[in-house]
Amino acid sequence: MNLLLDASWGARFWEAFIGELKNVFGGIYTGSVNIGDEIREAILQWKGYLSIGGNRIPITDAIIISWIAAFFGILIFSTLGRKREIHPKGGQALMESLIGLLFGVCKDYGLNEEQAEKVVPMVGSMGIFLISCNLIAVFHLPPPAKNIAFPFAMAIFAIVYVIVMSIRFVGLKGFGRSFVDPKGFMVPFKIIDFIIKPISLALRLFGNVFGAFILMEFVGMVLPVLLPGVLSLWFDLMDGILQAVVFCYLTISYIGEVVESSHAVEERKHEQMKLKAEKETAAKAEEAKSAA
Repeated sequence: MNLLLDASWGARFWEAFIGELKNVFGGIYTGSVNIGDEIREAILQWKGYLSIGGNRIPITDAIIISWIAAFFGILIFSTLGRKREIHPKGGQALMESLIGLLFGVCKDYGLNEEQAEKVVPMVGSMGIFLISCNLIAVFHLPPPAKNIAFPFAMAIFAIVYVIVMSIRFVGLKGFGRSFVDPKGFMVPFKIIDFIIKPISLALRLFGNVFGAFILMEFVGMVLPVLLPGVLSLWFDLMDGILQAVVFCYLTISYIGEVVESSHAVEERKHEQMKLKAEKETAAKAEEAKSAA
């Protein structure tokens, strides 16, 4: 009797399962479900208003999701680095490895130990925030970066931070010197470069996250059973982490470029002064020899 009941239950389960698949796939392939409309609805930003003191402040899904992501990101990463032991393991080992990686990138781009100590906390915080915002898509929530305003806001913040830290490390004169490296005619190109850099940062982040979001929405509609979970391991998980790492890496490299250019100009100036002094000394020695 139990076997018959089990067999009957299994048959009903598979009948219902296959019926649901037919509804999903049938709606797509017969045209009753419009994939374009479904994706368009997923792309559109939710927008509401927050009333404070009689003023209506616009608020979008990107703002809400970024707050949620930031909260859980801080919670998770602070928990990972909470225990401090002489011999790190687990979460502490992971956090120290990430910090060591950032220090290594700073040194690769010409920053000394003291400068790296000032850069790593902020760049690391930006990385944690971006990773949290990108990985929120794993829970089928729209990542904030699919709203073009979010990556541009992050890019503008990053380039302002690059300028501020560069001036702090090499001074205002040193920052100005970096624009004439290697020659003075590079000034307009260096100015254009500082305009292009935030645009490049923003479009790279937006393009990758938005493209992954659209692809996952499409796959979830066409093949909703197994493939979305497999693809999510890359497009939602690994690609989200990768884009945050690239963003941080480029931010550090921009600071390093200014510092190295400033030092290069200063070194060439010292070399020219040294060469000039040597020539003057040689000329005086020649004059003294001629007079004798």
